[in-house]
Amino acid sequence: MDLSFFNGKRVFITGHTGFKGSWMCKILKMANASICGYSLSPLTHPSLFKEANIDHATQSVLGDIRDREHLKARVSEFQPDIIIHMAAQPLVRDSYDDPVYTYETNVMGTVNLLEAVRNSKSVKSVLNVTTDKVYLNREWAWGYRENEPLDGFDPYSNSKSCSELVTHSYKNSFFMDGRVAISTARSGNVLGGGDFSKDRIIPDCVRAAERRDKIIVRNPHSTRPYQHVLEPLIAYLMIVQKQYEDRKCADYYNVGPDEKDCITTGELAELFCRSWGEGLSWQTEYEVGPHEANFLKLDCSKLKSTIKWKPRWSVSDAVERTVEWTKVYFANGDVSDMMDRQIVEYLG
Repeated sequence: MDLSFFNGKRVFITGHTGFKGSWMCKILKMANASICGYSLSPLTHPSLFKEANIDHATQSVLGDIRDREHLKARVSEFQPDIIIHMAAQPLVRDSYDDPVYTYETNVMGTVNLLEAVRNSKSVKSVLNVTTDKVYLNREWAWGYRENEPLDGFDPYSNSKSCSELVTHSYKNSFFMDGRVAISTARSGNVLGGGDFSKDRIIPDCVRAAERRDKIIVRNPHSTRPYQHVLEPLIAYLMIVQKQYEDRKCADYYNVGPDEKDCITTGELAELFCRSWGEGLSWQTEYEVGPHEANFLKLDCSKLKSTIKWKPRWSVSDAVERTVEWTKVYFANGDVSDMMDRQIVEYLG
């Protein structure tokens, strides 16, 4: 992808203090875009946002996506050309603990964002980032397509299904005149350097490596579409660019790896151990917890044919880049520079 399109573009990012948001800010800063981020303070300590000094590289607004008037005022003030909506309560297990907050953030947050867009004269291209979990999961062996029924099971997944439906309604009700191009992106599981989240397999692997302890895997047979974080982020940027230039490209897109990189959690843990070395190993400790899907794949044919995107790094490559970043971090090296180098490598 040629990032020159974003040179001088005004890009408003919600959720910019999170893991994916921090990497997105890094890419857009490299592209010389003008960035305004809107988000809560980082939810993890440490956080990639702080460790990579992204807080010093962007115009940052601390705000809650549930605060409609504050969000609308910030969008009006910044006058963005492009909006990328990534703010969310992103964890399945947390959604069982606090479903109300999850729905307020993921559903009404989308409503509030689209209301800000409806009242803006500057916005030309909007992307709402949801998840691969929006589909009615039938646990079948082939990938879901964008025309499959939406009906996520747990509060997180279901709230993202609702976010999709909100976006569809707003497109049909308020943006059929073509003045704003709006898409959604349903992304698979991401990994990469700087993810400090709880209840995610790669951050759990990193914490075990730091303690020189065994990695605990609670469901080694669950299959997911794993990909490096740069894969969907570049896809998002390609979508917002394509629909900015041609409104007909605005649609609903799956963003995931090729089928060979849809692997089990146990296989992912094994890849991490081999890449890390130092005798690191993993073991299974089954845990009775809330329902989570066991089998999930995406069919990304539409994204590949319409946007001309395709994955560049295999899941093995993704794990190696994650280990590379993490070892620099543990050695108190320059993780911001490592991010820049990996972005250049990916784009090259």
